[in-house]
Amino acid sequence: MSNENDETMDASSSESENEEMDEGEEGSNDEDQQPKTYLPGQPLKDDEHLVCDQSAYVMLHQAQTGAPCLSFDIVTDNLGNDRNEFPMAAYLVAGTQASSAHLNSVLVIKMSNLHPTSKTEDEDLESDDDDDDEDEDEEKKPHMTFSFIKHQGCVNRIRATNFKNSVLAASWSELGIVDIWNITQQLQAVDDPALLERYNLDTVANPVKPLYSFNGHQQEGFGIDWCPTEPGVLATGDCRRDIHIWKPNEGGTWTVDQRPLVGHSSSVEDIQWSPNERNVLASCSVDKTIRIWDTRAPPHKACMLTAENAHENDINVISWNNKEPFIASGGDDGFLHIWDLRHFTSNSPVGTFKHHTAPITSVEWHWTEPSVLASAGEDNQVALWDLAVERDDDDVVDEELKNLPPQLLFIHQGQTDIKELHWHKQIPGVIVTTAHTGFNIFKTISV
Repeated sequence: MSNENDETMDASSSESENEEMDEGEEGSNDEDQQPKTYLPGQPLKDDEHLVCDQSAYVMLHQAQTGAPCLSFDIVTDNLGNDRNEFPMAAYLVAGTQASSAHLNSVLVIKMSNLHPTSKTEDEDLESDDDDDDEDEDEEKKPHMTFSFIKHQGCVNRIRATNFKNSVLAASWSELGIVDIWNITQQLQAVDDPALLERYNLDTVANPVKPLYSFNGHQQEGFGIDWCPTEPGVLATGDCRRDIHIWKPNEGGTWTVDQRPLVGHSSSVEDIQWSPNERNVLASCSVDKTIRIWDTRAPPHKACMLTAENAHENDINVISWNNKEPFIASGGDDGFLHIWDLRHFTSNSPVGTFKHHTAPITSVEWHWTEPSVLASAGEDNQVALWDLAVERDDDDVVDEELKNLPPQLLFIHQGQTDIKELHWHKQIPGVIVTTAHTGFNIFKTISV
């Protein structure tokens, strides 16, 4: 995999929730000035502006939902795995953060008719007529369809899972309540306009109720994750310091262990179950620690391993590698650390990367490429990394690029205050990101 170090930024905002990112123009009024790579933090001249290099993407679309959705998850669908054919479609579940608490919703979203950023050579030869091009552009406009569930309070974080032939979503409310929703009906509705119209009419008089709610946390929280190896098992962590384990019962209810896991001394910011061991999970906290837990042990003895002072400041997010015994962490200090669980107690990460200039808000390993991960931060950047890349200065022509970490593959920009990113497990290389300015869904030439 090559070290592209490509960078993009959207130069204009979308006019509608279904519109593609606009194609950019050259970044200078001087006809002799060639477009050049922009690195974050560089000053712009008065006659310069940033534009998106469409050639750096296989696919790139953006969309807005009205009230910002600062947390979302990608729903596993029935369209098949390892799919690469266009047009593409993706299903999401997201939660809004509206200015009025009573106006919030869980949104079930279908993004469809997602086409690549540019035509193939064969398509260019076949479409010389302007009218044909306009008709073709209209046919290739992406679509986004919603179904709504009324939600009490802003959605701090939301995660989806497949359980007993249904799709469930667990939402953390700013009111300190965790709800579990069955979103199977909503997913069916976004696939069928007639069903969607009927659903929207029905929910006015009969609002959807959660399958189960838990208000036993002492404060609101953000940490939440479904166990990938034991269906229906959930872990939730709050801003007090407590982590509770949920186990499903027959009849659509859950038993929540009222005894929290004992270890953290401050807010639990993120939780990740092990991808391979059904009783093991990791958590990170404002107390600057990353902890590994075994839920089979009594709550006061469940903490097996601890990395103390794992970051200089609050640790915001973690991600557990699906193939290797690695955990990635990102914090307020802007550092991205890689931890080897085989040497976890040494308190020394096996890799440290400093590119983000503001707190890291999201990090996630690629599902099938164990050396590839993505990170996002409050510096309005999404960075794609390949930890297997080594520096070869002979390949770097631009002196400024030599200052970048050699593992940095790609920088994506164009969103303000990016909060979450997720790789699509069924569409290789596709990433979805959310920010205060809306969603992006894209696939780069680098991964």
